[in-house]
Amino acid sequence: MNHAQANTLRIRSVGIGTYRENIIFMHVECPICRAEGFSALTRVVVHHRDRSIVATLNVVYSGLIAHNEAGLSVEAMERLAVKEGDEITVFHLKPISSLSKVRAKIYGRELTDSDFGEIVQDLVAGHYSNIELAAFVTACSGDNLTVHEVIGLTRAMISASEKIAWGSGIMLDKHSVGGLPGNRTTPVIVSIVAAAGLNIPKTSSRAITSPAGTADTVATMTQASLSIEQIKRVVEKENGCMVWGGAVKLSPADDILISIEKSLDIDSAGQMVASVLSKKAAAGSTHVLIDIPVGETAKVRSQEEALKLQYVFKAVAEEVGLHVEIAITDGAQPVGRGIGPALEALDVLSVLRNEQGAPADLREKSIHLAGILLELSGKYSIGTGKDIAAGILDSGKALDKFMSICRAQGGFTEPVLARYNYEVRANADGTVRSVDNRKLARIAKLAGAPRSPGAGILFHSPLGKKIRKGGVLYTIYADTTGELEYARTYAASINEVILLQP
Repeated sequence: MNHAQANTLRIRSVGIGTYRENIIFMHVECPICRAEGFSALTRVVVHHRDRSIVATLNVVYSGLIAHNEAGLSVEAMERLAVKEGDEITVFHLKPISSLSKVRAKIYGRELTDSDFGEIVQDLVAGHYSNIELAAFVTACSGDNLTVHEVIGLTRAMISASEKIAWGSGIMLDKHSVGGLPGNRTTPVIVSIVAAAGLNIPKTSSRAITSPAGTADTVATMTQASLSIEQIKRVVEKENGCMVWGGAVKLSPADDILISIEKSLDIDSAGQMVASVLSKKAAAGSTHVLIDIPVGETAKVRSQEEALKLQYVFKAVAEEVGLHVEIAITDGAQPVGRGIGPALEALDVLSVLRNEQGAPADLREKSIHLAGILLELSGKYSIGTGKDIAAGILDSGKALDKFMSICRAQGGFTEPVLARYNYEVRANADGTVRSVDNRKLARIAKLAGAPRSPGAGILFHSPLGKKIRKGGVLYTIYADTTGELEYARTYAASINEVILLQP
């Protein structure tokens, strides 16, 4: 019997999902475990026919699987293309050389383009465990990446991406660095720009650390998960689209890193720049507008920090062949009234429909940013973009284009709010002096957003508004009474979510 035959096990389907990580389950008395010295969390190579994956071992002490069997997580079975009863072989994993680069970064060494290339290649291939991925993300967090390193990481992520080719011509795009509840300008901007006859194939992310991402909001109104072929058809027909980039895996390295950042609840400026620009390059964008909201409780807290981020974006964009413009905007409070997918979608529709009482701040910001994109295209003169954007919105052409894009993506549905709600009221008279964006976002997430599309917050107290005692500051929406109570209890336990000045 050769070594491969001795290391053969039969697959037992255990039906356990582990998100992105490949997990293999082996009995503690399995002959392979004993002979090879495998123990819990050992990283092993699993082969089946012409495929192989790297998996993390979990040891089973019960009768879930027999001594001559192995269980694989749902994700591992899909990647290995196996079914119950198939045979696999299991071996020790040879050292992953790129991990030495991760360790070097942990100790403060500046990495090269080739270093990042090796790391990204291995993490996309599934060679890193979640622990190793977390180590890499943490080593690159904060200000730990130089501009040269951000360029290297961006190039590596682009190289590992599947790219959309549009041919010649300008392809516009827009992205916000986030950190501000609401702020759902993208669907309005895409509708205005596409109605102006310009191409804007918008791929967006789902929420990372926020109560909603653009893709989460769009998904409450139309199909957001399209294939590359479907995206091309929509853009060819309507000039624009609003889709989830993760569905087409334009930047698989970014999808993996985002999942770890979400688990750790951290945002790294350098990784964010690499993330945004790698996805824009992969989506075939040529001209990109970056929105950087600045506020005491936004992601970017000072003008100085915003200018530094602007420099990094422009430096990296130039190196990877993108034209980037930056808009530094007000991040002192939420934009719009809704915080959460459906609540933000209702704001978007109110603005597009030119309803009386539509959120004025969302309307004005959308017009401002759309105007910059119109001018960036070269089709419109500098200084005219904002008026042209306002005219397209006021005429109803933006709404018509939005509905046409939705129909092309699979149809339109009205967003639905969660079943239960609770009004948080003022304890005294006063004028709104400050709003804590982070605490509002936290409450919305505890209420179930974005997992529950209709959950979140309806915000009633913008800066400068005079509120009487007992007046509603914000309303919490949740799909279950348990989530509503959880969010309400948290809101009652913290101070100065909305600070009133007598």
